[in-house]
Amino acid sequence: MKVFDKLPKSIKKTLRYINQDVNSVEKLEEIQLTINHYISKRKQQLEGKKGL
Repeated sequence: MKVFDKLPKSIKKTLRYINQDVNSVEKLEEIQLTINHYISKRKQQLEGKKGL
């Protein structure tokens, strides 16, 4: 089974959107910043729980 097949539906939709509908580098960079922000935020939350 491919890694893609194991991903949640919402992630698959996001990747499909990026591949099919993003038509500019600016839009792609905006999406990248947003995704990176939420990943960093969640990573900090999870690392904070380790210290408990």
